[in-house]
Amino acid sequence: MKRDWRIIAASSLAGALLALAVIFEFGWAGLLPLNKQATEQTIHDYLVSHPDILVDMTNNLQAEQEAKTEKERQAATDKLGVKAFFDPRLAFITGPANAKSTVVEFFDYNCPYCRASVPALKKFYEKHKNDTRFAFIEFPIKGADSVAAAHAAIAARKQPGKYVAFHFALMSEKDYVDEKAVMDVAKKSGLDIAKLESDMKDPAIDSEIDAVHKLADAAKIDGTPAFVINGKMREGALDEKLLEKMAKS
Repeated sequence: MKRDWRIIAASSLAGALLALAVIFEFGWAGLLPLNKQATEQTIHDYLVSHPDILVDMTNNLQAEQEAKTEKERQAATDKLGVKAFFDPRLAFITGPANAKSTVVEFFDYNCPYCRASVPALKKFYEKHKNDTRFAFIEFPIKGADSVAAAHAAIAARKQPGKYVAFHFALMSEKDYVDEKAVMDVAKKSGLDIAKLESDMKDPAIDSEIDAVHKLADAAKIDGTPAFVINGKMREGALDEKLLEKMAKS
């Protein structure tokens, strides 16, 4: 996902400070097993002896914030409508146009959570490619090498029948993906390398990536992978069980 340790740490600290303030209020109000004359030092000593209280409150506050964010993200997705994610100018789209089930993924080829979802997604794709509409959306957010990988994937769409195999092969890489790795995978996937390198220079690709970022902003997507399955938004890795469950809803 996009968030790094500094953001997580800042969020946790903010939650902890808020939780601490609430605990002081509870202590002074007599809602904790402390007398009403308890001082800050008394409450401090109590918390040191019962650290699980602060941990529980911080976890609850974090869970509440995540639930609020998920609700806002779903509301934004509902407002956009599923069709917004099936724009051929922004995504590689495959599967029956009249399919009742739809699967959308925003991804970055250097995202470990995207890679963790590949086994489930690949298996689901092979099983449902004839009855489900898929949209693969390049959403590079992890630096210049990810942007270069996205350029290659978008350019690969111009070689019929090559994109899906190239996509899953590149996403299945265990090591960091740079331009050399991209070209190595492209060769193994049977792509015409000369054509691929030429098509990667098309300035329209940068415009497409910019448009994807605008769509992600509108949907309040700030990390990868982000899935929209039958209109339901989820940000984060998926396993086979969860993917099948969401697809049936």
